[in-house]
Amino acid sequence: MKRELHDILCCPVCKGKLELQVTEVDKQEIVSGLLICHSCVARYPIEDGIPNLLPHNM
Repeated sequence: MKRELHDILCCPVCKGKLELQVTEVDKQEIVSGLLICHSCVARYPIEDGIPNLLPHNM
């Protein structure tokens, strides 16, 4: 995931701002980490450079 993508992402559940926590970076791409919404306490993993923004009840 490119770091710039974080600027346009929002929580799919409540449309809140997402905090980015990076675990692994490869050159300029985020390979793994976590997107956290503090409004509704949802967490979305980033695995292999792909953010999984599917709501948990799906």
